[in-house]
Amino acid sequence: MSYLYKKIKDYLSVSIRPNNPVIEIDPSNNHLKNGNWDFYESFEIKDLVTGKLNKKQDTAYIIVNGSIHYWEDIQSNLNLIHQICEIETRVILVYYSSLWKPMIRFADLIGIRKKRPEMNWISPDDVNSFALLSNFEIVRDQPKLLLPFNIPILSDFINKFIAVLPIIRSFCLVRIAILKPIKNQWINKPSVSVVIPARNEAGNIENALIRTPLMGPNDELIFVEGNSTDNTWEKIKEISQKPEYLNKWQNRIKIIQQDGKGKGDAVRKGFSIAENEILMILDADLTVPPEELPKFYNAIYQEKGEFINGSRLVYPMEKKAMRFFNMIGNKFFAITISYLLGTRLKDTLCGTKVLTKKTTKK
Repeated sequence: MSYLYKKIKDYLSVSIRPNNPVIEIDPSNNHLKNGNWDFYESFEIKDLVTGKLNKKQDTAYIIVNGSIHYWEDIQSNLNLIHQICEIETRVILVYYSSLWKPMIRFADLIGIRKKRPEMNWISPDDVNSFALLSNFEIVRDQPKLLLPFNIPILSDFINKFIAVLPIIRSFCLVRIAILKPIKNQWINKPSVSVVIPARNEAGNIENALIRTPLMGPNDELIFVEGNSTDNTWEKIKEISQKPEYLNKWQNRIKIIQQDGKGKGDAVRKGFSIAENEILMILDADLTVPPEELPKFYNAIYQEKGEFINGSRLVYPMEKKAMRFFNMIGNKFFAITISYLLGTRLKDTLCGTKVLTKKTTKK
């Protein structure tokens, strides 16, 4: 296998979970076959027309590796692929930068590359337009591979560290776009489990019960107390039994103490006893006002994202709400995590986060 296809497979393996089925549409000499995936099948685009591939691929990945450049009707073919997608299916498009067009034509001319039909060169804007017209949302579109041939040590170094730098990444050969099908996964309005990790927050417990709004038909509130040195646990037990709050939450208030330490452990503890489809985290210090939660609910209910992360850095904050070194640390984490994920997150340390139970299980 050439260095180019080996690197493409490596890049795809970062996104594809090995226990999920993989389908490749219009494979090019089966370059990706027998890869790092437990289940792999290949089909021609005509198989979708004839109905040979008529089953919906639950939580599958559908790969289109470069063949989009040879399709006579990109939108129609993406529409066909959309028909076999479930809400959790991801379509991965591998396409090539038009900046490399002269070099690819030269490679064809001198016989380095197997000669193929004339390519249609598409830009990231074109891919975005075709995706939108075919009811896909682009989750991620990243440039990869600045040096597509193997020079030991040097190629891997350049492609890993240099190719990701601003401006330079514009000259990469390959782009990998991950598409999410736009489908309505909610038959009925979903309910919410609001998990509130609380450590040394005795003064905020009642406010959390008063101010957190109901959003779905059977919402529940879950307090997870974590090794407090004040009377937070006693306050949770006392306040959660008041009739006015029990009535508001239809007796769906749960309280629990975590066995381990740290907020991550507290969140996992709360999620483990949550019963509803949508899971929310609300910090007990209420730095994000509970009254804002319906905005998060609507964002995930209306399919604006699979993971909704709050940000405290849009509007002015009260003085001393985030000290200088906290701000610096937050910026560092935001830049680092955004770089690692390839998705921009402005305030990674914001405690308000929303996702579905199905997503957490993945």
